[in-house]
Amino acid sequence: MVRIATIITCFNRKQKTLSCLQHLYAALNHYNQSNPSSICITVFLTDDGCTDGTAESVSSTFSDKDIRILQGTGSLFWAGGMRLAWQASIDTGIEWDGFLLLNDDTIIYPNVFNELFEADEWGCQQTGRHGMVSGITCQPECTEDVTYGGRKFVGKFKGCRQLARPTGKPQFVDMTHANILLIHHDLVDKYGIFYKGFVHGAADEDYSMMANRHSFPVMVTSHVCGECKFDHDSEKDEIFKLMNMTLAERRQYVNSPTHSDQDYLLFVSRNMPFRYPLAWLLRTIRLYYPKFYYHVTKIRGVYKS
Repeated sequence: MVRIATIITCFNRKQKTLSCLQHLYAALNHYNQSNPSSICITVFLTDDGCTDGTAESVSSTFSDKDIRILQGTGSLFWAGGMRLAWQASIDTGIEWDGFLLLNDDTIIYPNVFNELFEADEWGCQQTGRHGMVSGITCQPECTEDVTYGGRKFVGKFKGCRQLARPTGKPQFVDMTHANILLIHHDLVDKYGIFYKGFVHGAADEDYSMMANRHSFPVMVTSHVCGECKFDHDSEKDEIFKLMNMTLAERRQYVNSPTHSDQDYLLFVSRNMPFRYPLAWLLRTIRLYYPKFYYHVTKIRGVYKS
């Protein structure tokens, strides 16, 4: 039996959280019915101050499932909520085979465990080690429109990254997203969980780059294995939004956890320190002179589709 701790954090997205769990258990049943080796999962869910009754609905809807709900402070945001649940799974003392990180707005497909295990085994055959696999996701009901999974560098000094698209076989990437992310216990045993400095974003990309530096395979699945809507502003849309703000509004924006310059600059300093001076300068220009920033980054090719 394969024992997997599933790590989720949530805040006031009750229906999405319930749907995520429903599809998780459906995929689990699908795998267990068609494979000789079964999976046993325990869900560790951070309720970071939900006011919409998420925890109560989860407990009542899945009363027959092993779901352990952790109460957050209300200000953990994504990275903090994931760390709390992840650490709680480790503190049980159970020897997990792996850790499945999920975003609660992700709908996983029935093939997800086959895809994740296949890629993990492929990576082990190539490198001699187990590592981490990100499941490729798409826009709802549109498998051709990939949203998350992993990225490869196409210009590391510029920080330009290209989204990995399904090729029919697993592939190595430079960094992954944690919308669907299976991490082998060997990696966690040696290097722990997300770095504590991240408040909201970039913790998953940072973790995968750390794994790459230590020669653990970092991969994406062969095919799309879930849906997660891409609902973020593009870099171009965001800079136009900043242009229409006052300086005070821009300061508030870049200091808010969900749009944090702090998380971005921490990621750069930990993974591409040679880029940090330029990254810091560009973020400072973006704050004070967004129109000039737009022209500079346009010349650098940042906004190419």
